[in-house]
Amino acid sequence: MSLHFYDGQIRRYLKQFIRMLSHFSIQDGDGDLRRVPVTYGDMSRLAGYALKDGSENVLGAVPKIAVYITSLEIDRQRTSDSTFVSKVHIRERAFDKDNNEYLNKEGRNYTVERLMPTPYQLAVNADIWTTNTDEKLQILEQILMLFNPSLEIQTTDNFIDWTSLTSVDLEQVNFSSRTVGGGSTETEVDIATLGFKTPIFISPPAKVKRLGVIHTIVTSIFNEQHTAIKNNDAMVDHLEYASDHPFKSDATVKPKILKDGSMSYDFSVPTGSRSEYNQTAWADTFQNYNLMVLNNEISLLPKDPKVPADTWKNWFLAHAKPDCFQDGITGIRLYRNDYATEILGNLYTHADANKLTVDWDVDTLPSDTILTGPLGNHTKINYIINPIITNPTDIKSPGGRILLLDSGIGADHNVDGADAWKNDDFTDFVANENDIIEWDGNKWYVVFDSQAYEQANPVFTTNLHTGIQYKYLNGEWLLSYEGEYPHGTWQIDF
Repeated sequence: MSLHFYDGQIRRYLKQFIRMLSHFSIQDGDGDLRRVPVTYGDMSRLAGYALKDGSENVLGAVPKIAVYITSLEIDRQRTSDSTFVSKVHIRERAFDKDNNEYLNKEGRNYTVERLMPTPYQLAVNADIWTTNTDEKLQILEQILMLFNPSLEIQTTDNFIDWTSLTSVDLEQVNFSSRTVGGGSTETEVDIATLGFKTPIFISPPAKVKRLGVIHTIVTSIFNEQHTAIKNNDAMVDHLEYASDHPFKSDATVKPKILKDGSMSYDFSVPTGSRSEYNQTAWADTFQNYNLMVLNNEISLLPKDPKVPADTWKNWFLAHAKPDCFQDGITGIRLYRNDYATEILGNLYTHADANKLTVDWDVDTLPSDTILTGPLGNHTKINYIINPIITNPTDIKSPGGRILLLDSGIGADHNVDGADAWKNDDFTDFVANENDIIEWDGNKWYVVFDSQAYEQANPVFTTNLHTGIQYKYLNGEWLLSYEGEYPHGTWQIDF
């Protein structure tokens, strides 16, 4: 996915400024009215050469107005909290594409998150080209009477665009480009310059979320902690009867390294909420599909292992409307027992019809743990290897960190370990399976000692080469959130 973003915001301000100076006219000696054209004056040399028909002896048509930018500066006095987010909820009327008409019922619902824009001061000059004083006075009088001292312009008709309205202030007037006795009267054209300033905003892209339909129901069937529910209880009283255990997943994925050094993954059977809480909570997801999550891809799992999994297109067709899926707007939520909040992401189509690509919201993923090493504090690793089958000579670099899986390095009782893992002073280096080690340029260090770590909280780290996050919990490394999610532990937001 490309990160390029261009919305033509400054261009829209210029277009409105040009429209503001358009439709003025002059009356010639015969009494006829002639409209004064307005152009953007920041032309290239090639364009100027073409307009003059390749000759310096050709005089351009006048009168005319040329507009160009003189400066663009950030406006410190109007800066606000850059972290502020304004949310606007929008409800559309349903539209019948077959009959090309709007219906008298509710259509799609959206939430637009507008980020705080950056304020700037845009300075623009308008050069008025004329051949005599009468033409100049006619044009100036029509323009100057409008500014007392400003006019408002609107760049868009989008009612949720909070930067669409602004004002244009007339700052200065230079009546003539000629000077008496200064030798500047050689040309027949006289130029009057009007200087304008307008406060503008440059806005980052807004986040548009489509509100979805309910497709997961969690019901408290029986809970011995509470007594019977009475019909005359208030709504606040009824809340206490809701299940104390939300339906979430405990699925895990354990990484392994094959003999050729490539990664392999063992997927566990989804456990946790379904077996532990099904006496107090019941959950159902549309068509009861399980979900497989691996890095930035998700796929549906068949109810019957003998039957191929359904495609996402068929799932969406059965679930809602054929056009309910929208790249970057349709979202996914994952619920886990080991995380306090859900994991969010935006969905995109995949070349494989059985998969969807996910752009995970990094703010909803666990933060990597800071590990102190000889060259500083870092949170990421560079490689995951089995030290028995991988030679570190080609991958070690100062500050580089390696996670050891399936085997350790050396032993305390071994007086002469593998030469490839010796320090520069030829001393042996010892590390255990599941340790994270770092090379400082001369010597190996253990920056995470797996055997000495006894805390209940997991340790998180991300592989810089693959972008996959791992966690160390209960004596083993697991993928942070990937795995099989039973129905009821995930949902799609349209």
